[in-house]
Amino acid sequence: MKITIVTVAYNAASTVASTIRSVATQTYSDLEHIVIDGASQDKTVEIVRQSSGRISRLVSEPDLGVYDAMNKGLMLASGDVIGFLNADDVYAEPAVLSRVMTVMEAEGLDALLGDVEFFRPEHPTRTVRRYRSARFTPDRIAWGWMPAHPALFLRRHVYERFGLFRTDYRIAGDFEYCARIFHEKRLVYRSLPETLVRMRVGGISTGGWRSTLLLNREVLRACRENGIHTNILKISSKYPAKLLEFLVK
Repeated sequence: MKITIVTVAYNAASTVASTIRSVATQTYSDLEHIVIDGASQDKTVEIVRQSSGRISRLVSEPDLGVYDAMNKGLMLASGDVIGFLNADDVYAEPAVLSRVMTVMEAEGLDALLGDVEFFRPEHPTRTVRRYRSARFTPDRIAWGWMPAHPALFLRRHVYERFGLFRTDYRIAGDFEYCARIFHEKRLVYRSLPETLVRMRVGGISTGGWRSTLLLNREVLRACRENGIHTNILKISSKYPAKLLEFLVK
């Protein structure tokens, strides 16, 4: 099977080379890497073009936000399986995609969920948090839980069936998509209790209390728009449990 990895970038000159390198060094051979750049004003595009790697397609043009850019990548993707790797994230080791594809093919999975470790840029080898996707179940969507999106791999037929990302979400479009595809419990999936992606702290979804307020409002909206009964108290109740992600590495 072929896998497509989509990287969305905007003004990511300081990090995008490591992302490209982490894809280029994957041992899985049937791999397509698409980079969608939002008309960066720094040297992102120049770095992508100069990087030695498996860049199959580079698109650089203005977009309507991160989910519009992700949709552009989806429409260009030709893989049987599709994953997203942000322009400041890296795969945990070179065999990640081989492991993903072996498990998905052997078990006939529609979706595979992995773990993500967070690190601070000044201490790249020190893990400060681990997001365990095994804690996710469709019943927990109403409580604000979702798989770690950079370590979520879906068959292309899932996107063909459920459509693209909603571009009217600013920060929780990936949550809305997970709510849309998982809550009816029709997908064959499993969690792989291994760290697949390492992610820098400081992205939009981890950017302070204003981002948290916006995230919770959009999570509430996503649940309601997908027929999932919830309320802001249920969604907020996940935070004490999430403290364990910092305490238990």
